[in-house]
Amino acid sequence: MEINELKISGSWLITHKKFDDSRGFFYESFKSESLESALKRKFTVVQANTSVSKKGAVRGIHYALVPPSQAKYVQCLQGEVRDFVIDIRKGSGTFGEYDFIDLKSDHPQAVFIEEGLAHAFVALSDDALVAYLVSAPYNPEREKAINPLDMDLNIDWVLPELHISEKDKIAPSLKEAESLGLLPEFDECKKFINSISF
Repeated sequence: MEINELKISGSWLITHKKFDDSRGFFYESFKSESLESALKRKFTVVQANTSVSKKGAVRGIHYALVPPSQAKYVQCLQGEVRDFVIDIRKGSGTFGEYDFIDLKSDHPQAVFIEEGLAHAFVALSDDALVAYLVSAPYNPEREKAINPLDMDLNIDWVLPELHISEKDKIAPSLKEAESLGLLPEFDECKKFINSISF
């Protein structure tokens, strides 16, 4: 695999080696030892999530409180999505900024997002199938959201017609979440990452 850090520290694009033949193609979609060796940290998968989304569906902006939060390994296994990493860590040099990558099922890539960062994607095709491997189980008391239409974040969702859940529509803006004390601290995130690094 080839691993390249994205603009937001703590997020990486993983490109897998693809083997094509007359039957189709094959690739190793996840290899714990290789990922941990490259990132110099532990990533124990405790839950796997799958979503299927129609074109224009927005999932996010979601994050979990630190510790333990959730590290995520995200892949698109059918169709295409634009995947976003949003830096919501107070004290980070890129606080309030985001980066994105288009994940496509015929181009084997994944995005790894460490604890403390927020994540979202928009489906660019119908029946977009996304699989997430996560390092901590779902905990509704620690799961939080930022409104995907937050004017300060000003995320370009690409498509003119979006489908957003009612829960995400009423989520606070980044500034509101900050004023409510709902955002992770950059130093606390790094302290936690260091505790599982080697």
